[in-house]
Amino acid sequence: MSVTIDDGPHDLPDQIVPESAPKRSFGEHLRHIGRAFTTKQGLVGDYDYAFLFKPNVPFMKKSKRRAPFFGLQDSMPVVLALLLGFQHALAMLAGIITPPIIIAGAAGFDAEITQYLVSTSLVVCGILSAVQITRFHIYKTPYYIGTGLISVVGTSFAIIPVATKGLSQMYKNGMCPSAADGTPLPCPEGYGALLGTASLCALLEIGLSFMTPSLLKKLFPPIVTGPTVTLIGVSLIQTALQGWAGGSGSCLGRPETGDYMLCPSNTAPHALPWGSAEFIGLGFSVFVTIILCEKFGAPIMKSLSVVLGLLVGCIIAGATGYFDKSSIDAAPAASFIWVHTFKLSVYGPLILPILAVYLILMMEAIGDISATCDVSRLQVEGKLFDSRIQGGILADGLNGMLAGLCTITPMSTFAQNNGVIALTRCANRKAGYAACFFLIVMGVFSKFAAALTAIPASVLGGMTTFLFASVAVSGMRIISTVPFTRRTRFILTAAMSLGFGAILVPDWFSYVFTYTGDNKAKAGFFDAIVLVLETGFAVTAFIAVILNLMLAEEDEEEETESLAGDLPEREEENGYAGKSVGSQSGPSMPGGSIAAEESKL
Repeated sequence: MSVTIDDGPHDLPDQIVPESAPKRSFGEHLRHIGRAFTTKQGLVGDYDYAFLFKPNVPFMKKSKRRAPFFGLQDSMPVVLALLLGFQHALAMLAGIITPPIIIAGAAGFDAEITQYLVSTSLVVCGILSAVQITRFHIYKTPYYIGTGLISVVGTSFAIIPVATKGLSQMYKNGMCPSAADGTPLPCPEGYGALLGTASLCALLEIGLSFMTPSLLKKLFPPIVTGPTVTLIGVSLIQTALQGWAGGSGSCLGRPETGDYMLCPSNTAPHALPWGSAEFIGLGFSVFVTIILCEKFGAPIMKSLSVVLGLLVGCIIAGATGYFDKSSIDAAPAASFIWVHTFKLSVYGPLILPILAVYLILMMEAIGDISATCDVSRLQVEGKLFDSRIQGGILADGLNGMLAGLCTITPMSTFAQNNGVIALTRCANRKAGYAACFFLIVMGVFSKFAAALTAIPASVLGGMTTFLFASVAVSGMRIISTVPFTRRTRFILTAAMSLGFGAILVPDWFSYVFTYTGDNKAKAGFFDAIVLVLETGFAVTAFIAVILNLMLAEEDEEEETESLAGDLPEREEENGYAGKSVGSQSGPSMPGGSIAAEESKL
């Protein structure tokens, strides 16, 4: 086992850990498994388990001895692998359940279908994460499927704004049914069209995976991906904050008549008008708990702060009567993929926005896999690293296609698990496989999914507001890596102007096309244009890509000279030109002028 114990403030490896384990015979594998489950060293080992649970309380003595680092192929105790795998699964939980809950609400699904989608999302994420972690070699080719790292996948947040916009458009054009009073009815056809279109568009990422990472980074640099990811997070915060205040459904407008004068409905337990102080307080209980966990929590609590915040909010909501147990009681004991199915189809207006989603997922995968290699103490350059990037992107595209066939929206590589690796100092794949196992178990037992879908909207809103803001911050971090020249500022301004505008005024392009004829192809083409221009991150991505290819790179020396040449003009505008440094009419300085000080010297 590669172990590094560091008493100082730095935590750098003495050497890069082995990237591949020595080959063993079948008998050696059996003996190794037997020792793991029949000996104390194999089951528990000598790991300092208290390290994971020791809180950061003021005045408490902190140990300077750090836990050992478990590399990719190192031996580790079974109990520790299960414990850290469970931690990885919990760290993913909030991100996995949020997209199906929001998209199910946009499609008008009832509690039964929503529970199924949450259960299936957990199962599919567990199975497809195992694909990424395992890393398969494609026979007689130099290509791979998967990274061979703890690269876990979860339901993508990027699809949420596209799905909600697309389903809203389907209700408007009659593809999805509505009641006589305009209330949206369940739309399985629309959801099936979303799945079918997403599965088809996954071919783009699959094809791009065979290009070199350097070429992909040149075509889609941070100046493109940064503002796009930022706009995804900003657009999602609106839905999260609406949920925090009571819900984003029919009760949002505080109607004075009907079944939705109260949130989530008039017949729900402890129903209140949208925006009531009780709803705001429930959301704050989640938000404040997340902050307290980050400040005072033990290492395991910090990586699970979002889940712990959700748990505290649920306890308060349960004690004050906000939970509806009927859906939990009615849920079946077990569930799996394809218990419910949806007719797959292709909805033309969704193609361009979903293609933009897959481009973002591809660039996210490159960044996340690079970060995983870094925290796992593996090479971040060279042929092996490039093959991990290639395998990760190919698996990401295949996972997106397979997810659609498994009735779930596209997957993306999760970044939050890199924090778990860094915090627990464990990059071993056994912990990753344990996480996959726990995710599948959570999904199979559908009572667990039913309990998650019964969580009040204000509790979920407090959690998702934090999660979606972290997406926006990730985009800002990507932008911060871009040098701010005149060219990059222009690209960012042009791309984000329409992106922010589409978020702030969602229907700004809805009335441009007035076609009402029977030509479905023509109507679908117009709907596609409207959907792209009203989806903030999609229009930002397309403008950024086009301008990045059109505008030539500027010479840094010319840029510096231009900035230096502007200084005299700025000084003249401010009234400083032509004045001596020590002049009384200039800005005063303590202790007299610089010239006077120099004469004394």
